Amino acid sequence: MYRNLEECIIDLEKNGHLIRVHEEVDPYLEMAAIHMKVYEANGPALLFENVKGTKFRALSNLFGTIERSKFIFRDTWEAVQNVMTLRSDPIKAIKNPFKHIGTGLAAWKALPLKQSGGTPATLQEIHISDLPLIQSWPMDGGAFVTLPQVYTEDPEKPGIMNSNLGMYRVQLSGNEYEIDKEIGLHYQIHRGIGVHQDKANKQGAPLKVSIFIGGPPAHTLSAVMPLPEGLSELTFAGLLSGRRFHYSYIDGYCVSNDADFVITGEIHQGETKPEGPFGDHLGYYSLTHPFPLMRVHKVYAKPNAIWPFTVVGRPPQEDTVFGELIHEITGDAIRQEIPGVKEVHAVDAAGVHPLLFAIGSERYTPYQQVKQPAEMLTIANRILGTGQLSLAKYLFITAEEQQLLDTHHEVDFLTYILERIDLRRDLHFYTNTTIDTLDYSGTGLNSGSKVVFAAYGDKKRELCKEVPGVLRELQGYEHASMVMPGIIAIQGPEFITYAEAQEELQLLCIAIQDKGGIPTCPMIILCDDSRFMSETVKNFLWATFTRSNPSHDIYGVNSHYENKHWACDTVIIDARIKPHQAPPLIPDPSIEKKIERLFVQGASLGGVNIN
Repeated sequence: MYRNLEECIIDLEKNGHLIRVHEEVDPYLEMAAIHMKVYEANGPALLFENVKGTKFRALSNLFGTIERSKFIFRDTWEAVQNVMTLRSDPIKAIKNPFKHIGTGLAAWKALPLKQSGGTPATLQEIHISDLPLIQSWPMDGGAFVTLPQVYTEDPEKPGIMNSNLGMYRVQLSGNEYEIDKEIGLHYQIHRGIGVHQDKANKQGAPLKVSIFIGGPPAHTLSAVMPLPEGLSELTFAGLLSGRRFHYSYIDGYCVSNDADFVITGEIHQGETKPEGPFGDHLGYYSLTHPFPLMRVHKVYAKPNAIWPFTVVGRPPQEDTVFGELIHEITGDAIRQEIPGVKEVHAVDAAGVHPLLFAIGSERYTPYQQVKQPAEMLTIANRILGTGQLSLAKYLFITAEEQQLLDTHHEVDFLTYILERIDLRRDLHFYTNTTIDTLDYSGTGLNSGSKVVFAAYGDKKRELCKEVPGVLRELQGYEHASMVMPGIIAIQGPEFITYAEAQEELQLLCIAIQDKGGIPTCPMIILCDDSRFMSETVKNFLWATFTRSNPSHDIYGVNSHYENKHWACDTVIIDARIKPHQAPPLIPDPSIEKKIERLFVQGASLGGVNIN
C-alpha cells in the first residue's frame, strides 16, 4: 500500500522492476523514444533523474507489463475484484451476506477523506513552464500531459461524491496557448466532464477543473476505469491503493493531497483554441481542432515531485496494459450489463475502438431448420449503444455451438465467422452515425458508419489457404497475398477520390465475377502495400480497420439489394490510405540515433536487451 509515488518507486527498484536513468535526457522526443524501446523490450519502469529544462524527475513505463501492474496492486487486487463483482451482481451479497461483509467494509473504508486547513504543507506553487514539457512525436502540437487525472464536480450537486475523474489529454504548450496562463483539454461531450460542462453552461458559470498528476499508482488507473453506477472513481482509488483518497479545497478548487502535481483552472462557455496534433492510440496523429480552453488558476507541486508519463502510439503500447487490467478487474461486468453477451473484445491491434469481436447467444432459432443470426442482432445493437463500445466501426459477432471460441484468438475467431457467414444476409450497416473523434477514416470529425458481420449456424464453405488464380490475373492489381484463411490482400493504384474508387471497384468486382467468382474467399483487402498487410496479423488488423469507413469503403462481388438489404458474394474492403486521413506516426531517425548512447555498455540502460 503506497502512500505516494516515491514509495512505489523504491519498492519497484528493490524488486528489480525499475531502472534509474542518470544521464540528461531531452523531453523533446528523446524521452518518448527511450520509453518505447524499453516498453517494446518488455523492460522495467524508468525513472528519469535528469530531465533537461526542469528540476523535476519523470517516471515512465510504470504499467508497462501486466505482471508489474499486478505486483504494484498485489495487496489490494483480490479485495477490489470482490467489490467489483458485488457491484455488478449484488444478489451475491443478499444470498451470502456474512461472506461478503468484509467487501462492504473495504468499500466503506475507501471513501475519500477531506482534510481541513489551507494549502497542504506538502504543496508549493509553481508554473506550467516549470514542468517536464514532454513531446512524444515530431508533429505533435506541443507538450502534453499523458497520464492526467482530470477532476470536475457536478455543478448541480457539488461535492466529491458527485465528481468525475477522467483521463482526458491535456496540452500544456504550443499552438496559440499563452504559456503559464492557458492549457487545452481534449474530451468528448458525452464524457463525465462534458456533462458537467453542459450543466455549468446552463447555469452561466465557469466549470472549475483540477488536474492531478502522480500520487499513488491507483489514482492514475482509477481515472480510466469504467465503473458501475454508484461507485465513484475516488472511492475506487481508495480501494485499489488500500488508503483513502486525501483531499482539501483551495480557492474553491478540489486538490488531491496525495498527488505530485495539481493544476487548477476554469473552463468558460464558448472559449476554445486549436488543440493538437497529437500522436494517438490508433497509430496516427489526431489533427488540430478547436477544443475547450482552460484558464490556469494555480499550479502546485510537492518538493520532490515525480512526473509520470506514457507514450501513445500504434498498439501495443503501455495503455494496452490498462485495457488488460480493466478487463481483469471488471471481470464479467459487460455480461451483467448486456444480457446474452458472453464476451466482447475490443481488438487492441486495431486501435481498440475501430474493431470489436463478440460472442453472444442465439436462443431465438434453436428449432428452425435454417439457423441464422437473430438474437445476436439484438445483442449487436446493445453492444454498439453501450459506452465506449459505441465508438466501434466493425463488429464481428457469433454464438458458440459445439466449438469453444475465444475472441482473443483473432485468426481462429475470424475463421469461424468467415466459414459460416452468409454475405447475402448477415451484413448490417449503420450509416451517418458517430465514430471515435480520433478516427479520421470517416466523413468528418466524429462522423462515419458501422457494420455488423454476424454469423451463426453450420459451416458453409471451406476457406482458401492459397491465393486463388483469379486474383493473380487481375489487370492493375498486383502482389495478391494470403493474410489468413479466406482473406486475401491485393495491391491497387493510389486512392484519388471516392468517385474514382467507386468506378475502379465496380470494374474490379465485375472482373472477379466474370471469372466465376471466388466462393472460398469471402474477404479481399484492397491496400497500398499487400506485403505489409499480409506480413503479420497485427498489420492486417491495424491497417484494415483504421483505414476504412464501412459505408464508403466496403464493396462486393455480385453486390445487389434484396428488400433494401445490401448483399454480395465476396466482400472487398478498400483499406488504401485516403487523402483526408491523418498521417501515421513515424519516429524521427535522428532521435533514434541519439538515444543509442543510453543503451551502450556502462550507460544507465546498458543492461536492457532491446534487440
